[in-house]
Amino acid sequence: MLKEFKEFALRGNVIDLAIGVVIGAAFNAIVSSLVADVFMPIIGILTGGLDFSNLAYTFGKANIAYGKFIQAIFIFIITAFALFLFVKGINKLKRKEEAKPAPVADTPPDIKLLTEIRDLLKSNPKA
Repeated sequence: MLKEFKEFALRGNVIDLAIGVVIGAAFNAIVSSLVADVFMPIIGILTGGLDFSNLAYTFGKANIAYGKFIQAIFIFIITAFALFLFVKGINKLKRKEEAKPAPVADTPPDIKLLTEIRDLLKSNPKA
């Protein structure tokens, strides 16, 4: 069982997934900071100093923090757009790779000779 687990854990897909999760968490921190520290203050200035993170509605004993929800929507939109641009760039690189023509292998001399003979026979109508 230990051997099976070792094979599973060391397969390329599992390691790639783990790296993706770690990079995704770091990317989330960057986008969250971008929204909270850059975009939301700018939006606050445009809306007359409104701070979305403190917007809340108290209903009885419940505190509904809809400002944090609005901020989470901004984070989602910016994250989705950044990922869209990233995937679009990767796809563009893949298309360039696919567009490269495959290297043409040299034709062996005997095949060249047979091709020349065939072409000569085709061009001579008397044969």
